[in-house]
Amino acid sequence: MKKLLLVVIILTAFFQTKAQVQSNNANSLVLKVEGGSIKGFLHQDIVSFKGIPFAAPPVGQLRWRAPQPVIAWEGVRDATNFANDCAQAAFGPNADSISKTSSEDCLYLNVWAPSKTNSNGKLPVMVWIHGGAFMFGSGAQADFSGDKFAKQGIVLVTINYRLGRLGFFAFPALSKEQPKEFKGNYAYMDQIAALKWVRKNIAAFGGDPNNVTIFGESAGGVSVQSLISIASAKNLFQKGIIESGGGRNGVLTGRPINKENADSYYPVSAETIGMNFAKRYGITETDEVGLAKLRALTVAQIVDKGQEIDASSGATTYAGPILDGQLVVETAQSFYNSNKPSNISIMIGSNSAEVPAGFVNAQNKEELFSLFGKMKEEARQVYDVDGNTDFGQILSMVNTDKVWAEPARFTANAITKKGGNAYVYLFSYVSPSMKQYMRYGAAHASEIAYVFNNLRSRNNDPISEVDKEVSIMMNTYWSNFAKYGNPNGSGLANWPKYSTQTSQLIEFLGDGKAIGENDPKKKRLDLIQKAVETGNLH
Repeated sequence: MKKLLLVVIILTAFFQTKAQVQSNNANSLVLKVEGGSIKGFLHQDIVSFKGIPFAAPPVGQLRWRAPQPVIAWEGVRDATNFANDCAQAAFGPNADSISKTSSEDCLYLNVWAPSKTNSNGKLPVMVWIHGGAFMFGSGAQADFSGDKFAKQGIVLVTINYRLGRLGFFAFPALSKEQPKEFKGNYAYMDQIAALKWVRKNIAAFGGDPNNVTIFGESAGGVSVQSLISIASAKNLFQKGIIESGGGRNGVLTGRPINKENADSYYPVSAETIGMNFAKRYGITETDEVGLAKLRALTVAQIVDKGQEIDASSGATTYAGPILDGQLVVETAQSFYNSNKPSNISIMIGSNSAEVPAGFVNAQNKEELFSLFGKMKEEARQVYDVDGNTDFGQILSMVNTDKVWAEPARFTANAITKKGGNAYVYLFSYVSPSMKQYMRYGAAHASEIAYVFNNLRSRNNDPISEVDKEVSIMMNTYWSNFAKYGNPNGSGLANWPKYSTQTSQLIEFLGDGKAIGENDPKKKRLDLIQKAVETGNLH
């Protein structure tokens, strides 16, 4: 998995940095939430509260336990600075510990809201679930500041959730302890705990607990897909936005907890992987003795520099999302293919050139088209009809279509058939300052700064006027969807509602304009769908 996700991690890290702590030389505002009173940061018409605990610190004996209730505090808690990120590897070849801004004590969230509201307000709420391959990231990254959403009349929440082996882990003794608790998917449990906190507390910030939109990118988008299909998350949100979050099985979609060779994408069970990891530190017991030894490891040992494979044995040591049979009983694709109803409204889409490679890999055109099996010549006719298309461009297109674009269409089709509404987008815009780095189109995570309207200079180039226009436009579409379940509004190009008959979407074009249109990639996505569903492309 690590080789598959490395490109995604690098791209996401490029577009996301940790936010700077704001000055305390401003007015403050005190609110009461679950656990006690908090003091926020009031600046102009926006109030922000940072580092609010939504669960007890998952440390010591609470490592690999479902999130526990918030521990109450005395007095007024300072909520003007971000809290810890969840434990994750530090970047750099000599990084032997975890990131300096991260810790195992990390279950905190952040809120931005218009200041001219009160506890009786009914503002729409958006909850951002960050990406990072479930291995890194946090709700405190600079691109995720909620000021611009708050100016649109939105209460914006960003959350942390446990990452890596702290977020997804199975072990025989863990499966037996605390029989009434869910097991394995601690990251999803954290996300659900945060949504429950929102439901109980968001009215204090002027938000409407009955108008909640969850949205996320990459692993955050996968999380939205999963939460739609998890029964325990039902009624905690009404709408979802999935940015580059797939929808089909294969990437970050769920490994059986204790069954071997039960899934073609994930043949090794999560419990076996947990035992592989234990052996990495000489722990051979699989009972409570072995579990106690695992809980005694340092957080740096658990993170293990972000390694997913034991270099000495070659054994897989990180599971990723788990089909535990209780909390997560099926993948998103399984849910979408079922007869279970869903009236949720979604926005979903992908970027035009997500990655150069990493998921579908080949060294040349012949090798790449051979991966389509019996559909080899069909693939050649779709992706390289005249034989002159650059191999790098074709490889990027196939990776983008297979992992993100076609699964997004599959999801939109499924939601529509279930009685929900879907709006599909294609993000093709590349800033003038980034065109030298994005030869084939918009890369993974490049839309995030525009969605949040949090632009910053790249490569010391000034922010262009077109950048600003695209940013305001996208932030408004996303805000409108949170408000009304429909992204359209005054002064915006019409975004057609998706239907299985027309497959229309909105494209954010390379010149910065937006246009509602028939899917320009339809032939490519039809090919991918056929290749995947017939088993020709795995």
